[in-house]
Amino acid sequence: MVDLLLGLQWGDEGKGKIVDVLTQSYDIIARFQGGPNAGHTLEFEGHKHVLHTIPSGIFHPTAINLIGNGVVIDPVIFKKEIEGLSSFEIDFTKKLLISKKAHLILPTHRLLDAASETAKGKAKIGSTLKGIGPTYMDKTGRNGIRVGDILAVNWEDRYQALVKKHIRLLKNYKVDLEYDLKEMEKDFFSSLDSLKQCQIVDSENYLHQAQKAGKKILAEGAQGSLLDVDFGTYPFVTSSTTTAAGACTGLGIAPNTIQDVFGIFKAYTTRVGSGPFPTELFDENGERMGKIGHEFGATTGRARRCGWLDLVALKYAIRVNGVTQLMMMKGDVLSGFASLKVCTAYNTSDGPVAHLPFDLSDPSIQPIWNEIDGWEEDLTAMTNETEFPVNFKSYIDYLEKELETPIKIVSVGPDRKQTIFR
Repeated sequence: MVDLLLGLQWGDEGKGKIVDVLTQSYDIIARFQGGPNAGHTLEFEGHKHVLHTIPSGIFHPTAINLIGNGVVIDPVIFKKEIEGLSSFEIDFTKKLLISKKAHLILPTHRLLDAASETAKGKAKIGSTLKGIGPTYMDKTGRNGIRVGDILAVNWEDRYQALVKKHIRLLKNYKVDLEYDLKEMEKDFFSSLDSLKQCQIVDSENYLHQAQKAGKKILAEGAQGSLLDVDFGTYPFVTSSTTTAAGACTGLGIAPNTIQDVFGIFKAYTTRVGSGPFPTELFDENGERMGKIGHEFGATTGRARRCGWLDLVALKYAIRVNGVTQLMMMKGDVLSGFASLKVCTAYNTSDGPVAHLPFDLSDPSIQPIWNEIDGWEEDLTAMTNETEFPVNFKSYIDYLEKELETPIKIVSVGPDRKQTIFR
């Protein structure tokens, strides 16, 4: 049996926390796409941790964590991640598996990312500059290097051939980019041992056998559905499939093995980097959301843009993913607002629409609002939904009705204990 967990907005929904909370019910946590552009934040027992590549179930003693074939891995970042967890005495040789088919991010992939973004000037898409896009381009261009390749005796020949190609491409960008490739490669090659200390496996076979044995698997997505390369706000998207379909291609699991699809969303909306954002706020309300919600990118450190909840985009993501259960995060951030706004449709040059249009960057698109009474009460110490303020409960009931999907978890703070099941 496989359940699937993913974000329904532009990322940063709180996936890491929920995976951490749910892990006790699963045998295997499997990341299926993305790379170190992800930042899954977990808080428990007074500690705060940000994971970029390692699945969010790593802190639980019994769960196996798998990095699937759809993930791209930077060995340098991966090594730092492993070192950052040294105080927890995690046996990575037993608890962390890596797919042989996962692609490697090379130092020159990061250089290509930086050169491409610099060359775009004002038209830049807001890349994290982690080399994600160029790595996926090599993957689809059939030039990439996979984790399994580093076990071959001649793999460095393949590495050098790809680096030569990248150097040629760098010259074509005609941008002033300073770098020391030899130093970058020194870090890269020394970091490969961190990969090799984990089990490098035929991951699709491992998962097939696990399913036959009756193991419970939770597939963990990165980024958010609105950043999907096909169904997101293109071109301001990531390079992987962040929707439910990505779990099949990124792990090798069949669609008919997926049972529940858990969709995570914030009680408001945020976005990091460039791209359209119809409900974005540029007033004191947006500033307040950002301040109270500590809205800074876990990977980039960039301030997140904040705005009211967009039901048009959220309904779209629910449909595309086949979501069966919803988890609402950061309801506590909205305490103290006299009233809340929710976008229920868009005004466009062709009239009102209730679906996500082809180009969300169209300047004619303006939100149509529904205003809802807010609440004053602090939610962070609440442990049961019976304690919810009347207006907060009304907000949840309203969203459930509009989204036609039950909200099964409500988060009222960053710690794993601040999670209320309904």
